[in-house]
Amino acid sequence: MDLGIAGKRALVCASSKGLGLGCATALAEAGVDLVMNARGAEALETAAENLRAAYGVKIDTVAADVTTEDGRGALLEAAAGVDILVTNAGGPPPGMWTDWDREDFIKALDANMLTPISLIKALVPGMMEAGWGRVVNITSQSVKAPIPVLGLSNAARAGLTGYVAGTARQVASKGVTINNLLPGIHATDRAVALDTGAAQQAGISIEEQKKQRAASIPAGRYGTAAEFGAACAFLCSQHSGFIIGQNILLDGGATNLSM
Repeated sequence: MDLGIAGKRALVCASSKGLGLGCATALAEAGVDLVMNARGAEALETAAENLRAAYGVKIDTVAADVTTEDGRGALLEAAAGVDILVTNAGGPPPGMWTDWDREDFIKALDANMLTPISLIKALVPGMMEAGWGRVVNITSQSVKAPIPVLGLSNAARAGLTGYVAGTARQVASKGVTINNLLPGIHATDRAVALDTGAAQQAGISIEEQKKQRAASIPAGRYGTAAEFGAACAFLCSQHSGFIIGQNILLDGGATNLSM
């Protein structure tokens, strides 16, 4: 399918690896020029060069921590006028409710709620003026079914979800769509970290932990960054203009909801 977005320009956050790179790859394959961002310059440049070589698109890179004011400033300068925004940030560490204090919640809110909101506020007005734009926020299945050990993520991402629910419906008439993609377990570094912690707590090997978790997913496996990226690219396409303010699960059927 021709997504109809060749020649558009997208900012993809946290895109040197994992789900962010999956999204950047799918957009590059569709002919979209990119602004790629991550904290680590070396991994970011390697990922960008691979995509340039594979798809021939123009890619600018900004190695910066976008949870900081300076980092956001540098990124927004490079991304001025983009047509597409994909927000993404690594999730907070797992733990028990007794583990976290106020500063832990502030960090989680900065990364997984307030930074995406800042990027939306900065870039969506230009999209509205142009009469077309796409925003996709990578959140988590936990906003549908909170995960006990991910209290920090549950709280921060639920806040972003509430913000998007109202905002998406206020900008839709200007040709701008805002939606959320909710990943379950995908084969990324985040899954490795969660599996490592769960394996240690249960006193089993990481391999056994992965086997048990995969068995709990109706699809019988972890997701891939490539299929996640393809879903993101569709939401960024010309064909998704009637999808507004939705929370779309990509979890292999792990979250069982009737509605």
